Amino acid sequence: MTGFGKGEAVVRHKKITVEIRSLNSKQLDLNLRLPALYRRSENELRGIVTRSVRRGKVDLFVTVESTCAETPARIDRELFRSYLRQLTDALTYAGIDASYDALVPAVLRMPEVVTSDDETVSDEEHAALLTAAEAAVEALDAFRRQEGAILIADLVRRVDLIESYREQIEPYDRRRAETIRARILEQLGRLTIEVDRNRLEQEMIYYLEKLDITEEKVRLKNHCRYFREVAAEEEDAGRKLGFIAQEMGREINTTGSKANDTEIQILVVKMKDELEKIKEQVLNIL
Repeated sequence: MTGFGKGEAVVRHKKITVEIRSLNSKQLDLNLRLPALYRRSENELRGIVTRSVRRGKVDLFVTVESTCAETPARIDRELFRSYLRQLTDALTYAGIDASYDALVPAVLRMPEVVTSDDETVSDEEHAALLTAAEAAVEALDAFRRQEGAILIADLVRRVDLIESYREQIEPYDRRRAETIRARILEQLGRLTIEVDRNRLEQEMIYYLEKLDITEEKVRLKNHCRYFREVAAEEEDAGRKLGFIAQEMGREINTTGSKANDTEIQILVVKMKDELEKIKEQVLNIL
C-alpha cells in the first residue's frame, strides 16, 4: 500500500529528518539512504521499519541540516564540482532548463559532498535519529491506515453491487425454467412421432437440474457475506480477501455458463466487471 511518513528530531546543532515512502509490492523491499556517519544505525533503522511494515517497496531517507552558523561540516569542492557538472550535462541533454539555485541544494545532498570533521555519533544523536525514524514510521502507518479504510469501503461497496446483481437474477431465473420447458415442448410438437410423456418429463427434469443455478447463487451470497466479515474484522486480510474473491469468481462464472438467458448473462457480465475491480484493489491491502 502506498504511503508517506516524516519524522524530525533536533539535537545540539543538528536537525535530523527521516522520510519514508512506500509503494505496493508482494514482498518487503526496504532501501535505506543515509549519511555515511549513520551507517552503524542501519540495522536498528531496519528493525524499526520491519516491525510495522510487512510488505511493499519502501524507501527511507535520512538527511541532516545544521541549525547554527558555525559547524564542523566541510564541502568537498572537487566532488561538488563533479556532481554539478554531471547534473548540468544531464539536464541539458534532456532539454530541461534548471537554474543553479535549484541545482545547488540537490548537489549538496549527494553522497560525501558534505562531510564532518566529527566522525563519531554521540548516544544523544543516535537516540534522536531513532526517535525521528519511529515518528516517520508512525506517520506512514497512519497514512496507510487511512488509505486502507477508504479502500475497504470501496471494496464493500462493490461487493454490495454484486449482491444487488445477484438478487436481480431471481425473476429471470424463475421465468427461465418455464421458458426452456415451453421451448422444448414447442420443438417436440413439430415432430410427427409419438413421445413417451413419462420419459419426457424425466428427461426434462434432468435437463433443467443441470441448468439450475440455485447452489451458485447461495454460495455467492455466502462468499459476499464472508468477504464483508473479513474486511471489517480481520487485520492483514489482503490474502484472504483475494482467496474469497477467487471463489466469488468461480460461482459467477458457473452461473454464466448455466444461465442460457440473455438477461442473466448481462447481469453476470456486470458482476464480473465489479469483481475484476475488487481483485485489482485487493492487491493493495496487506
